[in-house]
Formats: sequence, structure tokens, C-alpha cells
Amino acid sequence: MALFGLFSRENKEDLNRGLEKTKESVVKRLSRAVMGKSRIDDEVLDNLEEALISSDVGVNTTIKIIERLENRVSRDKYLNIDELKIILTEEIASLLEENKASDITATDVSDIPRPYVIMVVGVNGVGKTTTIGKLAYKYKMQNKSVLLGAADTFRAAAVDQLTIWAQRAGVPLVKQQMGSDPASVAYDTVFSAKSGGTDVVIIDTAGRLHNKANLMNELAKIKRVIQKVIPEAPHEVLLILDGSTGQNAFEQARQFTDVTQVNAIAVTKLDGTAKGGVVIGISDQFRIPVKYIGIGEKISDLQIFEKHEFVEALFGTAII
Repeated sequence: MALFGLFSRENKEDLNRGLEKTKESVVKRLSRAVMGKSRIDDEVLDNLEEALISSDVGVNTTIKIIERLENRVSRDKYLNIDELKIILTEEIASLLEENKASDITATDVSDIPRPYVIMVVGVNGVGKTTTIGKLAYKYKMQNKSVLLGAADTFRAAAVDQLTIWAQRAGVPLVKQQMGSDPASVAYDTVFSAKSGGTDVVIIDTAGRLHNKANLMNELAKIKRVIQKVIPEAPHEVLLILDGSTGQNAFEQARQFTDVTQVNAIAVTKLDGTAKGGVVIGISDQFRIPVKYIGIGEKISDLQIFEKHEFVEALFGTAII
């Protein structure tokens, strides 16, 4: 079984539950957009554009979606309102599918480097530590050995929280005293994992953005020391974004992609917000695969981002 298939598909009921607030908001906005209409016309598309932007899909991505709908209407001539939910889900899913080429996947277990090193980045408060714990748990449930590295040494709470999550997930943790060199922690973690034949290494990093130069230098140093042990590592730089912040998540993505080579994204806290549309915009605009979504507080509430299932959960019953 491949290491990154990744895990079995999660229950759709969990996804629907986690996206309930966003779905309710989207349903209301889209219902208003088509109120009193029998067919898709320019007014419906204008109203739909406003509804998507209000749902935090983002202006640029919304424009793409509306253009695709306009092309469908022009090509298929007469389309009624009942068909809108179908073509809306089809066109959004198709838009997101175009980013498939950059998805991080592997089909053959022999092709997976060991240890597989994941460096996790993101500002404080986005659910970074929680996501690391949930991810570690998922790998362990797939019978993979996991080692965590507490390289966010500037906040005592960060190490303490990661210690708790390591215990919950039942995986070991490498840590040093508060204020230690983060790169030293990362080196010790990767060295230990390589020596011990560990499958997956997940390294936490500091979440400070007030000084981009310092952050960039710190992340670059961590990468350099990791590469002394494993030249091709880190294999994955996972950016954690808080979905409940809506458009602020776009800005965080811009800043982190400016300072480091992010190649995967996780969007958290979708269960507590009506701004879940931000996942669509982030996936489209940054051309970096959204790999995971957080839809609850339980250790099992981290799902693989399945584009079609996500869009269907948001829009599949939006037009009644």
C-alpha cells in the first residue's frame, strides 16, 4: 500500500457536518441569487458572482467561475435554474482539477523516500500544532512510524502543546529547551528518524510573520541542516491556514509562499465558520494543492481534500 494514497476516503457525513455553516450560508446566498427566475440569464450570473464573492471564494476565482458559466450558457443556449446547481459544481470542480498536476502523490511504496520529511509552517493561532498531531495520528493509523520535531522553540506553549498532541497520537517527540536553536531540533529529529528507520518526520516551525527576513533566514537554516542528513529533504513544506479568517488566509498564503517553497496546504477550522469558500479560492489562485482540510476538533477530524466531494458538499443541494 502506498504511503500517499493517502489514507482511505473519509466519511462524507463528516465532511457535510464540518461544512454545515458554510453550506447554510451558501444556500441562502444562492437562493437569493435565483429568486423569481426560471432560467440562467445575465442577472442571475451577476447575482451569483456577488454570492460567491460574499462566500469568500475570492474575486479572481469567482470571475473564472462566472466566465465558465457564461460559456456553458452560450454553448447550451437555454439552461434553467434547476440545472444551475449541476453546472456550478461541475465547473468549480473542473477548475480545481486543473491544479491536479501539482498534487503530491505516489503510487508505489518503493518510490517513497524514508524518512519522508514534512516541514510545517504557518502563523501562530491557525491550528498548526493541532494539525501536526492529527496528521501524525493518521499516519500511525496506517501503520507508519512517525517522529515529531518541536522546532518552534520561541513559544513555551508551542512545545507543550505539541507534547500533548504527540501523546494523544501515540508518537515520539524530539524537543529541547525553550529558546534552543530551531535548526538544532530539526537536525536531531531527522538524524534520529534516519537512524531509527522512521517512516515519516513532521517538524513544527515558529509562526512569526512580523519580520519576513528573519523568518526566511530561519526556515532556510532549518532546511540546510535537514539536508545535511537527507539532501533531498524536506520533501513537503506544508502551510497551515485558518479557514475562519476568510480573505486573511489569502494574505498569509501570499506571505509564506514569498519566503519559502510551500508545496502543500492545509486549511483548518472549517467547521466553525461560514467562510469555507476560501478553500476554493486558495486552491485555484496559488496553484499549490490543498492537501488537507480540518473539519472538527477530534483527532480524526482531518480529511484529505477531495475536490469533487468538497464542491458537492457545498453546492450539491444549494438550489432548491
